[in-house]
Amino acid sequence: MTVRYSRIAVFGMGLLGGSVATAVRQRGIAAEVVGITRRDETARAVEAAGLVDRAVLDPAAGVADAELVVLCNPVFAMRDTLARCAASLADGAVVTDVGSVKGPLAETLPGLLPGHARYVGSHPMAGSHHTGFAHARADLFEGAACVVTRTPETDAAAADGVTAFWTALGCRVFQRDPARHDDEVGWISHAPHAVAFAFAHALAGSPGPASELRGPGFRDFMRIAGADPEMWTDILVANRKALATPLDATLQSLQALHDAIASGDAERVLDLLASAREALTGPSEGAGANPAARSAAP
Repeated sequence: MTVRYSRIAVFGMGLLGGSVATAVRQRGIAAEVVGITRRDETARAVEAAGLVDRAVLDPAAGVADAELVVLCNPVFAMRDTLARCAASLADGAVVTDVGSVKGPLAETLPGLLPGHARYVGSHPMAGSHHTGFAHARADLFEGAACVVTRTPETDAAAADGVTAFWTALGCRVFQRDPARHDDEVGWISHAPHAVAFAFAHALAGSPGPASELRGPGFRDFMRIAGADPEMWTDILVANRKALATPLDATLQSLQALHDAIASGDAERVLDLLASAREALTGPSEGAGANPAARSAAP
């Protein structure tokens, strides 16, 4: 389904914002795409690169007459961003976002809007350890899972429009309430990033020459630890309540494996590794697959 807008405004011209903008332009989803950024040099650069039709620094001017506004700046910045431009939103405007944590946004953003605008949270499970608009891709969302959040207060027509928008960008869209989203994504995205960052931090204690032996397995595991530290600090802190359970479970599993290895208990090590492999690959390939993993995995 193709959605057609007269104007879409995108806040933040990083990887996600740049990819949203260029995907919208290439797929003809909007007659005009306005990029909103904080720096003049970024505005000129994204215009020159063809990511947007025009770029502006003033949030109020950027959202004027836009039917859809997409917040692609950091989670902790979204509240202030929306507060600065809410009064300039057009009648019937819908505001959505790409934030990795939905609970805090669902609690704060709707209350900032005038009565003639609506908020619908969304989270496309797409991205990269690369940052910046130079890495933006029109196909970034092709085949990616995207969660659109609904609460009892969510406007159904607005949510349907946001669902159609992400579908038009190539996403597989799933519906979740904000709390369930945060719980599920805590397991399949945030906890793995936290573990990768923790191990990368522990590498400070490794022998210096060990770096010469890094192979594809190491690179696969460590790729996500190369992600933007500031962005992931925001995400992990914002989702700290939902993250407590998967991180505690991971610590318990790691301690059990540590103890089995330290005691030389090969049978116990084998049991742990086999059950880990089954949890990762077995259920997801059969009819009894975990619906949380199926629906939210990037």
